[in-house]
Amino acid sequence: MSTNYNYTKLMFFTTMMMSSLFSISSLSFINMWMGMEVNLISFIPLMMNNSNSLSSESMMKYFLIQSLSSANFLLSSIILISMNKWFSYFNWMNFFIFFIMNISLLMKMGAAPLHFWFPKTMKGLSWMNCLILSTWQKIIPMIILSYCYLTMVLTLFIIISVILGSLMGFNQTSLQMILAYSSISHIGWMLTTMMINMNMWLLYFLTYSFLNSILMMMFNFMKIFHLIQIFSSKPSMYINYFIFLNLLSLGGLPPFLGFLPKWLTINFLILNKFYFMNFILIMSSLINLFFYLRIMYSFLMMNYYEIKFNKIFLNKINLMITMSFMSLFGLILFTLILYI
Repeated sequence: MSTNYNYTKLMFFTTMMMSSLFSISSLSFINMWMGMEVNLISFIPLMMNNSNSLSSESMMKYFLIQSLSSANFLLSSIILISMNKWFSYFNWMNFFIFFIMNISLLMKMGAAPLHFWFPKTMKGLSWMNCLILSTWQKIIPMIILSYCYLTMVLTLFIIISVILGSLMGFNQTSLQMILAYSSISHIGWMLTTMMINMNMWLLYFLTYSFLNSILMMMFNFMKIFHLIQIFSSKPSMYINYFIFLNLLSLGGLPPFLGFLPKWLTINFLILNKFYFMNFILIMSSLINLFFYLRIMYSFLMMNYYEIKFNKIFLNKINLMITMSFMSLFGLILFTLILYI
C-alpha cells in the first residue's frame, strides 16, 4: 500500500513539473491556462497528509483560490482574443483586460494584498509541500506575468508586498507563517527584478529557492514547526546556529549569498533613479533582518547556560566551517558577477 502510494505521488509530482514546463513554453494564453490547470490538479493530491488535520482545509483553500484566479485568467484571455479580431480599437478595454489578467496571476502567486490565502495554506502543509508552494508554484504565474504586466499595477503590488510581508511576520511564532510572510516579501523583490531583466529574476529566484530549500529541509529533518521548538532543541543546538545563519542570508545580510541578488537589484534601481522604490525595498529588508536578529538574540540569551554546561563549543570548529562556507560562497559569487 505504501509503495503504491509513493508511486502515485511520484506520478503527480512528474505531471506537476511537466505541466509547468508546458505552460511557460506556450505562446498562447489558452495553452498557458491548460498548463496551469494540470499543474493545479497535480499539486492537490501532493498536499494530502493524513497525519495533519489542517491539510484538508489547506487543500480546499488552495483549490478555490487557484480555480477563481484561473477562471478570471481564462475569461480575460478569451475576451482579449475576441478583441484582437473585432474590437481592437478599444484601447481602454485592452487595459482593463490586462488588468484582470495581472490581478489573476498576482493572486495565484500570493502577492499582497491578495495574499490572505497564502499563510493559512502554508500552515496546514508539510515542509516539503511548503517548499513546493513557495518556490516551484510561483514559476508559472511569474513567467506569464512577465509577458503582459502593467507597470503601475505591478509597482503598487511590489510596494504592498514588501511592506506587509515584513511587518506581518513580527507577531508570528509559527515557522511556517514566518516563512510564508517572508515569501510574500520576496515576491515583491522578484517582481522588481522581473521588471528589470528576466536574467536577474532567474538569479533571484534560484537564490531564494536554494536558501528556502536549506531551511525547510532542516526544519523537516528536525520535525520543528514553532520557534519554541528551536529554543528547546538542545541535542541539535549547533544546527540551530546554522538555521539562524541561513535566516540572515535569506534576509539579505552581507556577505551571505542572499545579499547578492538584492545588491544587484538595488544597484540597478539607483542607476535608473528609482529612489522611492529603492527606499521601500531597503527598509522592508531591514525590518526582516531586525526580526531575525531578535529571534537569534532571544535564542542566545535563553540558552547561554545550557551552551556552557553542555560544552556545545566543543563543536565550534564545525560552526566556523559552516559560517566560512556561507561567507565564502557569497563572496565568490560577488566576484564572479563583478568580473564576468
